[in-house]
Amino acid sequence: MGARIHLIKLCVGASDIADLENWQATPRAKGPDGLPRHVTRMWPKRGDDLVQGGSLYWVFKGSVLARQRIVRLDPVEGADGIQRCAIVLKPQIIRTVAAPRRPFQGWRYLAADDAPADLPQKRAGDDSLPPELDAALAEIGLR
Repeated sequence: MGARIHLIKLCVGASDIADLENWQATPRAKGPDGLPRHVTRMWPKRGDDLVQGGSLYWVFKGSVLARQRIVRLDPVEGADGIQRCAIVLKPQIIRTVAAPRRPFQGWRYLAADDAPADLPQKRAGDDSLPPELDAALAEIGLR
């Protein structure tokens, strides 16, 4: 087994974490086991490392804001007959410290040392910062 590795991906079509949560609640976003999945054209060569504690980090509007643990990678065949990779995820979306990211296509590997930290669990009565403010603070190095 190699070093723990993660994936990072733009959350296309979602403007915030609530959009991702709403999408993953739909039957179309789930596999036969009921777990959310993201289907991608390319199969990760480091798949064995990803399923040993790796996560998929989601980028919203230029900032990493959340992650989901990767459960496994499943082969799926598209309607066009092409084999693809379904990244099967745990349903819990974990919010992370905002970390700015430039746009890119597809997914990329993310070393564990470069992954943003999880935000602490909220307590009753805690207020959250608006995502735009949280991202702006991260961009200037204050988060």
